[in-house]
Amino acid sequence: MKRHQQVGGVNYEFDGLVELMAKATPLRSGDQLAGCAAEHDAERAAAAWLLADLPLDTFLEELLVPYETDEVTRLIIDTHDRQAFSAISHLTVGGFRDWLLETIAGDDGAARIAAVVAGLTPEMVAATAKIMRNQDLIAVAAALRVTAGFRTTIGLPGTMATRLQPNHPTDDPRGIAAAVLDGLLLGCGDAVIGINPATDSPQATADLLALLDDIRQRFGIPAQSCVLSHITTTIGLIEAGAPVDLPFQSIAGTEAANRAFGVDIALLREGRDAARSLHRGTVGDNVMYLETGQGSALSSGTHLGTGGKPVDQQTLETRAYAVARDLQPLLVNTVVGFIGPEYLYDGRQIIRAGLEDHFCGKLLGLPMGVDVCYTNHAEADQNDMDVLLNLLAAAGVAFVITVPGADDVMLGYQSLSFHDALVTRRTFGLHPAPEFEAWLQRIGMVDDAGRLTPFDVHHSPLRAIAGGRRAQ
Repeated sequence: MKRHQQVGGVNYEFDGLVELMAKATPLRSGDQLAGCAAEHDAERAAAAWLLADLPLDTFLEELLVPYETDEVTRLIIDTHDRQAFSAISHLTVGGFRDWLLETIAGDDGAARIAAVVAGLTPEMVAATAKIMRNQDLIAVAAALRVTAGFRTTIGLPGTMATRLQPNHPTDDPRGIAAAVLDGLLLGCGDAVIGINPATDSPQATADLLALLDDIRQRFGIPAQSCVLSHITTTIGLIEAGAPVDLPFQSIAGTEAANRAFGVDIALLREGRDAARSLHRGTVGDNVMYLETGQGSALSSGTHLGTGGKPVDQQTLETRAYAVARDLQPLLVNTVVGFIGPEYLYDGRQIIRAGLEDHFCGKLLGLPMGVDVCYTNHAEADQNDMDVLLNLLAAAGVAFVITVPGADDVMLGYQSLSFHDALVTRRTFGLHPAPEFEAWLQRIGMVDDAGRLTPFDVHHSPLRAIAGGRRAQ
């Protein structure tokens, strides 16, 4: 169906919903690479105007990725809650944006929005994000409440959790243990202590899992660990009796893109169920750790939708959240600047994408985190990351990624340091997850107000990590 809009005396034509969505998207290099971006701001404004006037139920009738050939689309349509949708079914995309902003102003705004979440499809949410200013994305996300739990509770108001990422280029246990100590001393690790292994070897993964689990048990740390191997490796290790807390997997927004990752929805559910069968959680059974990122489908050539047209990367990213929502995860984060400048060119695009992803994930009911990051060949720097981190803190982000010195020496990209998270918590009056903060207080690392105290590692119960005794 062709749609027309006149701007400045020029008539713009959009051939179908796939093209309209793409051309209404704020500029990003990935859509330019895919050949679906608006040619200039006037065309983008025309597309956004049309999109704002589009009824929400259009997305239930005109599918961006065919139902017959894509299991993600089938998941979205087959699990859509018509009753929850009925409260907003009369609205347009622009009307839904206005409804969100009006609703959060009320005392029961979060509850009213939560009541319609099951009636939202990713495409509806992605379309709404496209016509929102950054402050709109922040304001709505800040009002939403999404929590999940395993050994710590993620997403509570007034908290910002952190993944402690102690990667090492050779998986050296002493190097990993030193990085874990560094993070713990600065109050990080309450979302997960998660290692990207240098190899996907089952034995190497098992050794790292044992190392992290020994540290956790030895010092009574209320946290969960994860070695980010492929989910098939993790399932095998669960069957072999390894101490698995959270299975990990990268996911995407089309069946073909997930196939490129070596997974489908059935396999992901198998991994979730296997981990749940271990009953290792203490405050909940949300066991999955999932990562996404704008551009992942395009990077594998799996980004085409109805009519063979390229679907924009922000919409495909939001469709990945339907897969995540089905799995009831503990953690979901977008690795927002990790894939590179081919998809998000500079700091401005990374900041916008991070706010979009966080808003969309949270509105779809996910405990959404962000890896505030960039690669060294992007037109971005640490000041851009400071801006995004502070905006996300204002928006109520569930967790962020932290690495020693903000420099991941194994993956070769720039993220946040442990100090960055500490400063942001202080600036915004935020706390770690309550179970983790109580542990920090018990061992004397923070006071009753949650502030770090003067701390001598040589006289602390953590000194064995520093000595690397179990990492020999």
